[in-house]
Amino acid sequence: MTHGATLVANPAGKPPVDLRSDTVTRPTPAMYERMASAPLGDDGLDGDPTAQTLESSTAALLGKEAALYVPSATMANLLAILAQAERQELVLSEATSHIYVSERGAAALTGAFYESIAGIDGAMDLDLLGEALAPGLGRLRAGVVCLETSHNNAGGTVLPLEHMRAAFEASKRVGASVHLDGARLMNAAVALGVAAADISAFADTVSLCLSKGLSAPMGAVLAGSAATIWRARSLRKMLGGSQRQVGIAAAAGLVAVSTMVERLADDHLAARRLAEGIGRIAGLVAKRPQTNIVQVDVGATGLDATQWESALRRLGVLVRPWGRKRLRCVTHRHVGAEEIDLALAGFTAVAERIA
Repeated sequence: MTHGATLVANPAGKPPVDLRSDTVTRPTPAMYERMASAPLGDDGLDGDPTAQTLESSTAALLGKEAALYVPSATMANLLAILAQAERQELVLSEATSHIYVSERGAAALTGAFYESIAGIDGAMDLDLLGEALAPGLGRLRAGVVCLETSHNNAGGTVLPLEHMRAAFEASKRVGASVHLDGARLMNAAVALGVAAADISAFADTVSLCLSKGLSAPMGAVLAGSAATIWRARSLRKMLGGSQRQVGIAAAAGLVAVSTMVERLADDHLAARRLAEGIGRIAGLVAKRPQTNIVQVDVGATGLDATQWESALRRLGVLVRPWGRKRLRCVTHRHVGAEEIDLALAGFTAVAERIA
């Protein structure tokens, strides 16, 4: 154990290997340069020109008429629901989706009722979706159906396009809008080898987070029809989401969407290498990831996820418990081959201590 600890505990004064999330990514030099020279205005008054450029370019990237820059993807999801669901309508989401698990407290603001649809690997059961959408006496009408890709709680899985098409068409038959929680949409696009617009075509609105693997310091974009985005802009002001000279942050977002997408493939390769290495350690199970999220089942080791997190932290490897028996590791541009080796050494050291 001593040798293992020496191997991974910040060798040569290096910082910990941070696999907690791709939100820990820091801006690139190009982002700082763009931020320093960005033209600015008051986004709460007559608009910020850099934010407007980000909105128009991202709308085009996603194949939508218009877009709105907001502080976070959580706000983008909330605005999409507020703009498209009436009070006392249903918001339908896959049972383990981020919108249902972590954001449904927004019902206090939306006045809508959040209902979960069981699914596998983040893809809701289409038969159950059809039953929830079916009109009936005394049944609430579905206002918005929410999809998520890549799917966080399902380990970064990507929805098949045919599944998205089927959910979209079923929703539109009953007049329900479809919102795509695309916080990691670009990871899904890279994994499928398609343009982002090919995915967002199966949604009326789509959110895109800029501060995860794309490495911008903050912000998200909500895209959709011009009418929906106009309404969302008014709602954003009501929620306190108008930001004054926000072009300073939007400038980094412009660099993110224009230069940081293709490199996400490197994160996916790193995640696969991490999962393969962990899978060779006795007692640990890690599914082959589709994108940049690796879920590690520690249930057979005798330690729970919190104990594993603590042991790995002492060795300079940062992960997150994801339930009692599972850890979540997320690769990003600050995790290269050396960091993967150090992380695997940490996992090995803890497993050997247990053995």
